[in-house]
Amino acid sequence: MQNLEQITRLVCQVAREAGSYIRKERASFSLDKVERKHAHDYVSYVDKGSEQLIVKALREILPEAGFITEEGSAGHTDEQYVWVVDPLDGTTNFIHGFAPYAVSIALCKGREIVVGVVYEIVSDECFYAWKGGKAWVNDQPLHVGMNAINDALLCLQLPYNSDAYKPVIKRLIDYFYGNVGSIRMMGSAAIALCYVAAGRLDAYAERYIGQWDYMAGALIVMEAGGRVTNYAGEDYFMEGDSVVATNGIVHQNLLEAVRQAEGSHHSA
Repeated sequence: MQNLEQITRLVCQVAREAGSYIRKERASFSLDKVERKHAHDYVSYVDKGSEQLIVKALREILPEAGFITEEGSAGHTDEQYVWVVDPLDGTTNFIHGFAPYAVSIALCKGREIVVGVVYEIVSDECFYAWKGGKAWVNDQPLHVGMNAINDALLCLQLPYNSDAYKPVIKRLIDYFYGNVGSIRMMGSAAIALCYVAAGRLDAYAERYIGQWDYMAGALIVMEAGGRVTNYAGEDYFMEGDSVVATNGIVHQNLLEAVRQAEGSHHSA
């Protein structure tokens, strides 16, 4: 096996190739090519085409690895290495021609994320990290920001599972709105995580998301000096559906808000 830096650089090329395919398809994309997976959860032939391209290329880099992919075009059994792929994170954004949207690819070894690559297609920014190698964007080093909570720019996403999450997100917005720098919604978990790593956002929280949404970005945040847990505050978040990623400084503020928002939801 090549070293992690070499693998990361090869994966960056794969992500850029998939991004180039997506960019080309966006130019002639029309809404009649969209399918609904669930209510307000969309997929198009572009997601599927991107995934097939990525899987084929990653098989050449590491033939022994399994796959966890959003569109299910490849699988895994008990391989030591597993690729986790989101071929188009931010499909709803993509459909509307609204940035950002991205390709997200992670490589896991057992319970560890060892490579993470996220390519934002509109801005042509490739964010990447490998375990122990720090975090980068287009060969520039990344580091999380230093804001405390009263100046923090937070990303609170709106997942597809609106019935379950609506009471929680209302409480989170109520808790933070007017008490922080401001609140944003990106429409791409992978990019929200990369923006935390880059210091553009100070924190991000979301529930009801898949491993392919957050795995690559989570490593990039950690290698940029930030902290990532699940909503319960546990450092092992890789098999769950919730992520809190911050600059480290505001992490307890986010966890406390989530605990209150979910606690009052459950007791209601």
